[in-house]
Amino acid sequence: MNFDYQIFFINDMNVNEVVTENEDGSFTIFVNSNLCESKRLKAIKHAFQHIMNRDFEQSNVQEIESYAHDMV
Repeated sequence: MNFDYQIFFINDMNVNEVVTENEDGSFTIFVNSNLCESKRLKAIKHAFQHIMNRDFEQSNVQEIESYAHDMV
């Protein structure tokens, strides 16, 4: 699966990452810049899993996160 994305590193986020789907079908990933490098990479991988699993088409956030954490 191919997809366009951009990544922004943001200070002082309360979570590791946030993913948004943009109007043009691309994705924006916001990553907590306070994480160490290995955790930032893990957060990006986690975001990619959400995109590849098409989680934006689902509605049960708890189920999506539970499945995503089992995959990582």
